[in-house]
Amino acid sequence: RVVDALEVPLDGKGEVASGKSRRVEAKAPGIIARKSVHEPMQTGVKAVDSLVPIGRGQRELIIGDRQTGKTAIAIDLILNQKRPWREHDPVYCVYVAIGQKRSTVAQLVQILSEQMAMAYSIVVAATASDPAPLQFLAPYSGCAMGEYFRDNGMHAAIIYDDLSKQAVAYRQMSLLLRRPPGREAFPGDVFYLHSRLLERAAKRSDHTGAGSFTALPVIETQAGDVSAYIPTNVISITDGQICLETELFYRGIRPAINVGLSVSRVGSAAQLKAMKQLCGSLKLELAQYREVAAFAQFGSDLDAATQSLLNRGARLT
Repeated sequence: RVVDALEVPLDGKGEVASGKSRRVEAKAPGIIARKSVHEPMQTGVKAVDSLVPIGRGQRELIIGDRQTGKTAIAIDLILNQKRPWREHDPVYCVYVAIGQKRSTVAQLVQILSEQMAMAYSIVVAATASDPAPLQFLAPYSGCAMGEYFRDNGMHAAIIYDDLSKQAVAYRQMSLLLRRPPGREAFPGDVFYLHSRLLERAAKRSDHTGAGSFTALPVIETQAGDVSAYIPTNVISITDGQICLETELFYRGIRPAINVGLSVSRVGSAAQLKAMKQLCGSLKLELAQYREVAAFAQFGSDLDAATQSLLNRGARLT
């Protein structure tokens, strides 16, 4: 279904048939109720599954400038969950659109409907024309929906697209409420705004149902500045990040993932053994290729070993 932050249906299919209600702001599960991430979450994007693997219950940030394919990775992930859904091990997907154009959200819903992905997906939309409190509330509403699956022993994934818009909406509200502004005019508790949201993503322990809830927040950077206030906050909360670069995107490398800056801190424990064996040395090879490629521009006569390294690196990227 497609709903807004207050669960009012937007898809014209009538009322949502649910007699249950949940708190939008719920406490994250404690340490005892959790288990370390150990099951893989297949995204269907080779570059992600091999180099920055994601596990069920992980929080992986997707960060990059505008128009670098952040939403494309998120949509690919949702579409790729069709196979586990057919095999009766579904990963229910929640997509939270914050501050986007209505036409963009409609386009996304159309893609998901055409690919039969709406059968296991929920879209929570707080568009740019919605008031700031709804944009602030939408991620928490989507999170509460995903937690229902996690707490009932099922698997869910949530995409927040994007959290920088939520922070801007929160800044708007705080300034109107005369709260003292801090760095970049954000209020002092903007870190807590995101940490309490992302901490709710977890892998449940066996005695609490063994459900999982994977979070994929999206952050938009300005001119590739990863060290700005909101990006650094969210990087420190999450278990890794997928960095996308404009330069790679324009060179035709898509998804435009910068492998050097991207990392998955807990995903390697969840990666499939065959994939791990195959891709163990890939990161090192790509790092060596980038290093050699930078110097190869100065010299024309290269030895055979360097040339083969450059050729292999070019094939890999």
